[in-house]
Amino acid sequence: NFETDVDVCVIDEVQMIDDRDRGWAWANGIIGAPAKTVIMTGSSNVREAVIALAEYLNEPLEIIEFERKNPLELLTHATPINEIKAATAVIAFSRANVLRLKQQLSKNYRVSVVYGNLSPEVRREEARRFREGETEVLVATDAIAMGLNLPIKTILFSQGEKFDGVSQRPLIPSEIHQIAGRAGRYGMHEKGYVGSLRPEVLEHLKKTFHEQAPMIRIPFNVMANLDHIKLVGGILEENSLAEILRFFVKNMKFNGPFRAANLEDMLEAAQMVDRYQLDLATKFHLACAPLSLRSPFIVAAYERYLDLLEKDEFIPYIPPSKLGSYADSMEELLEAEDYVKEISLYLWLSYRFEESFFDAEKAKQSRVILNNFIENSLKQSHFIPRCRQCTKALPLDSKFQICQSCFKKMNMEKRKTDRDASGSSRPKRRV
Repeated sequence: NFETDVDVCVIDEVQMIDDRDRGWAWANGIIGAPAKTVIMTGSSNVREAVIALAEYLNEPLEIIEFERKNPLELLTHATPINEIKAATAVIAFSRANVLRLKQQLSKNYRVSVVYGNLSPEVRREEARRFREGETEVLVATDAIAMGLNLPIKTILFSQGEKFDGVSQRPLIPSEIHQIAGRAGRYGMHEKGYVGSLRPEVLEHLKKTFHEQAPMIRIPFNVMANLDHIKLVGGILEENSLAEILRFFVKNMKFNGPFRAANLEDMLEAAQMVDRYQLDLATKFHLACAPLSLRSPFIVAAYERYLDLLEKDEFIPYIPPSKLGSYADSMEELLEAEDYVKEISLYLWLSYRFEESFFDAEKAKQSRVILNNFIENSLKQSHFIPRCRQCTKALPLDSKFQICQSCFKKMNMEKRKTDRDASGSSRPKRRV
């Protein structure tokens, strides 16, 4: 809220200003915070960038540096999965890998999980269980690197690479430091330890653990606001939000250390809203909604909302029709997580279009039920990866989403199709 004056604003994890997709939110917050004093906390590699920003804004800046109070030690050998000690967090970089590790570890340990697809309420509950000793091991993505202060003594990386939204790549020093720094927090343990489940990952950690994270450099990403959109739309005499955004990215020049943010997701949403007869301001607000474009379920719900908005109809929240005690497969759990995401989308839209999205209370009640269902599911550990073709159970360490027999069958069908196509294209012999 940039309209309410406050005395102090605290912006944590300020190094996120360098994030390709979300950095604009930190830039907007730092520049636009209506506070007498803005306190920024983050890693040391953002120092030069913050100095440059303060100089551009002609604002006084005081830098206070802190040293880590507890030592952090890199383990010399990989840790077998059956020799993990209590107060350990095992790090993976996908939801599927987190759940598979949980399944394996649950044979010998009580396990909590934290990953980005979980709602904040479920993440807090899983963190509480670990913090209060109800569970011994935490399996998590790099979601634990921010916003959670947990009694972790040892961090073990299960992977040395991650998918960054563009490609699969090795972990860089800043990512390793950010995650590893969660081990041995002051006041909880005297020392923290960092290691891996696999020798090859440990070798990568040894090479990068003591490297300095590269300094964050200007320019910073900034997002178009509604005034920008209206201005460009008026100049171009254009009502297509997608066309306006493309123009913004290609042609907008900024004074100072700024550039247009990555708008790929917003452009995809804009292409959807442009199919409906809505005014430009409404389109812009809709395209800013927290939309999970990789989820067909969420995209379908979003398009239903757009259709009803165009017709100027009231938009009810439709809860899931049937819900058991807990999910017994990854697919069923994902479905519940998608329902919670839909609620987040519905509630976000209800704040902007209050009359149309009138069912906020029902959505909130459903969120409580779904979060309880997800939490119960995580406690059960019945996450069986299944083949997406025949639904047979897959091995826990399977890297693929289909079983071997379905894979062979698909290959045979493809070869037959290729042979048939090749045969039909050959000229027939004359007799």
